[in-house]
Amino acid sequence: MNFLRGVMGGQSAGPQHTEAETIQKLCDRVASSTLLDDRRNAVRALKSLSKKYRLEVGIQAMEHLIHVLQTDRSDSEIIGYALDTLYNIISNDEEEEVDDVEEENSTRQSEDLGSQFTEIFIKQQENVTLLLSLLEEFDFHVRWPGVKLLTSLLKQLGPQVQQIILVSPMGVSRLMDLLADSREVIRNDGVLLLQALTRSNGAIQKIVAFENAFERLLDIISEEGNSDGGIVVEDCLILLQNLLKNNNSNQNFFKEGSYIQRMKPWFEVGDENSGWSAQKVTNLHLMLQLVRVLVSPTNPPGATSSCQKAMFQCGLLQQLCTILMATGVPADILTETINTVSEVIRGYQVNQDYFASVNAPSNPPRPAIVVLLMSMVNERQPFVLRCAVLYCFQCFLYKNQKGQGEIVSTLLPSTIDATGNSVSAGQLLCGGLFSTDSLSNWCAAVALAHALQENATQKEQLLRVQLATSIGNPPVSLLQQCTNILSQGSKIQTRVGLLMLLCTWLSNCPIAVTHFLHNSANVPFLTGQIAENLGEEEQLVQGLCALLLGISIYFNDNSLESYKKEKLKQLIEKRIGKENFIEKLGFISKHELYSRASQKPQPNFPSPEYMIFDHEFTKLVKELEGVITKAIYKSSEEDKKEEEVKKTLEQHDNIVTHYKNMIREQDLQLEELKQQVSTLKCQNEQLQTAVTQQVSQIQQHKDQYNLLKIQLGKDNQHQGSYSEGAQMNGVQPEEIGRLREEIEELKNNQELLQSKLTEKDSVIENLKSSQTSGTNEQSSAIVSARDSEQVAELKQELATLKSQLNSQSVEITKLQTEKQELLEKTEVFAKSVEVQGETETVIATKTTDVEGRLSALLQETKELKNEIKALSEERTAIKEQLDSSNSTIAILQTEKDKLELEITDSKKEQDDLLVLLADQDQKILSLKNKLKDLGHPVEEEDELESGDQEDEDDESEDPGKDLDHI
Repeated sequence: MNFLRGVMGGQSAGPQHTEAETIQKLCDRVASSTLLDDRRNAVRALKSLSKKYRLEVGIQAMEHLIHVLQTDRSDSEIIGYALDTLYNIISNDEEEEVDDVEEENSTRQSEDLGSQFTEIFIKQQENVTLLLSLLEEFDFHVRWPGVKLLTSLLKQLGPQVQQIILVSPMGVSRLMDLLADSREVIRNDGVLLLQALTRSNGAIQKIVAFENAFERLLDIISEEGNSDGGIVVEDCLILLQNLLKNNNSNQNFFKEGSYIQRMKPWFEVGDENSGWSAQKVTNLHLMLQLVRVLVSPTNPPGATSSCQKAMFQCGLLQQLCTILMATGVPADILTETINTVSEVIRGYQVNQDYFASVNAPSNPPRPAIVVLLMSMVNERQPFVLRCAVLYCFQCFLYKNQKGQGEIVSTLLPSTIDATGNSVSAGQLLCGGLFSTDSLSNWCAAVALAHALQENATQKEQLLRVQLATSIGNPPVSLLQQCTNILSQGSKIQTRVGLLMLLCTWLSNCPIAVTHFLHNSANVPFLTGQIAENLGEEEQLVQGLCALLLGISIYFNDNSLESYKKEKLKQLIEKRIGKENFIEKLGFISKHELYSRASQKPQPNFPSPEYMIFDHEFTKLVKELEGVITKAIYKSSEEDKKEEEVKKTLEQHDNIVTHYKNMIREQDLQLEELKQQVSTLKCQNEQLQTAVTQQVSQIQQHKDQYNLLKIQLGKDNQHQGSYSEGAQMNGVQPEEIGRLREEIEELKNNQELLQSKLTEKDSVIENLKSSQTSGTNEQSSAIVSARDSEQVAELKQELATLKSQLNSQSVEITKLQTEKQELLEKTEVFAKSVEVQGETETVIATKTTDVEGRLSALLQETKELKNEIKALSEERTAIKEQLDSSNSTIAILQTEKDKLELEITDSKKEQDDLLVLLADQDQKILSLKNKLKDLGHPVEEEDELESGDQEDEDDESEDPGKDLDHI
């Protein structure tokens, strides 16, 4: 504290002697009083003095106040006074008015005191931990001052306090509980505390996010009325930005938690008459910035595209487009909305297609793109709005070849509206390109360059565009008109824009280079511009002219005899000098605005005069500057070698392409064979299931037959005992009745057995049909072989069942014999016994009935035997069919072996092709290395393939035919 005492002694206007003594006495009372009331009153008095005599109270009382926090936690009132006093000492908030002259000095001194007292307080980390524990108290007079004090500490020395809280157990979790406090004052100040806590600290941001901060903050925003809410909504949005900006983990957590869907109600602004208060404008501005944080071009591409997809699916993009086309929206909100829509659609095809379909609410309806371009080329519109529209157009065309084609098609003769009732995007761009406003020229040139970015097809299509300059004069091409304006000496901004357009147009497009060189005035103009010694303002134009001439050399296909590569290089060496040419080319990347434009895709300039370079153009310069320098220094022999290497590469590429096509065809064949194998596997599983069912049914038949056999054996024994009993006891009628019942039961069992056999035969027929249908497949031999084994087992079981049925028939014959013997015994018994005439008549009648029934049973048994015989004949027929099926299976097995040999030969041939392909790749790699040594840029394989295709298309078309046609 010695340096603080020095500050105190050096002050010109210090406190009076009596007030200093008062502070000292109060500190002594806080330290020595035994009564709690005395200490409480002393702390309250220090609180009242702490604002006016901040330095003195801080020097003398801070240690005593910290001691109070440690020892008197049971009394919330004295704790609240102590926290308020510490807040007054540390905080830099000045409530007293000061003169304008003294304001700056007072503010600087206040900040110094705050940081010095904060450093003293956090020197002991236990003090911050003590403060965090006090925040767990629910008492308002403790929690609220504690929140304000901790917020002030974070504002003074944020990184140091953040580190202490981060290592404190449950430190961040305790602070998150403030958002759930029912008292709005504490909750709102808790939001401010978390703002200071999460600033520039990724570790704390992640902890806060995973403590359910997103859910709570979105609930608060919804409760406060979304964009119509007050400053609390603003504070919550700032906290959300702290958590999400440059934090990929939290952004992914926000998306995966479906919180993007909860952002849609923010942009339901209602009707235009509801009014736009300053707070609503601020809130909506922060909401739009939060959307941009999630889809920023600086984020990882995968994370950005997933957020763009979620915004389209939940309707957020549609809601933003509604605001974009609404009336009465403030200018700054409209500008930020355009920038937000730009980044939501940038590089994502689905969103770009939707934006192309949006129409403005006009009569007749116009596409939103056309309406925005009208604002961009209108010099009366605000500068920031025109920059936002240009950025939106660039994002719409970014990696969108479909959109590029649609824009270029509006310039072609076949699509221009002859009636003039509607204005197209292409007409607006041409109008801006040739207007008198240099900013419109630059914006239109850059926008048209983005329609050609990395799209050779549209570069060739744009060569067809013809412009009518004046009545009576023939039309000229767009390319020629751009060079005409360039040579007329317009403003620097206009010339820079046109040169960037021409460089983008001619790069990677030999046909466009040929058209450009076909005009004999272009090359002399460029060499004249480069060779002159002009001022610093013209150096940038000279550098761009050098770049354009270098592109005309590097992408020259030597189709014009007078402007071949070698002749152009000789011209540069004679009129400019190679060293001077390279020096002028380097003016571009050395310009002060070049590095600024290369940082971010968004054209963000403070004023129109700073609008010189486009972000995508800086990439092109970086790519071409080195290769053009090497191309200028190359000799004709090196160029010839390079051409030979290119031809060799083309030949090797053709060979590689041929082998690739062969491999693709073989892959397709293999896929077809795999599908066939999978189909046969499914059929095999079905057949195995059917066989399993048949085996289970046959087992059931066996079990039923065994039970029937046992029952028949018992019945025979029972009938023998009954016959003996009848002879002994004379109860023959009852025995005969039981015998009839047993015979009927035997009949029923025989019918049941017959039905089971019928079912078994139907299952065999199904198996036979499934085998017949499977013989048409090439790989069904294995399956049929397995089925044949199962069928052989089934035949064996059927033979066993047939033998069992024969044994049953023998047993039935024995039973009939026993019945006949019983009848004979009955007749003997009737003769030997003397009974009355009436009784004999009754017995004779009953005997006649039994005989009739027995004869009927015998007849039915004969019929059953005939049916069994028929079944045996059917089984014989099935056996013959199975034999024929087995022969078919053997034939299919032979075909399968042949097919496997063919597949093996195909695989060997494919391996030979792969070895040859590897040799070709090695040769190509060595040739590419030679090209790199020669300084020629070597494209990747996929690009070479596409380039070959484009070269073939170019060779098939005569460049002059298009012009003649037009």
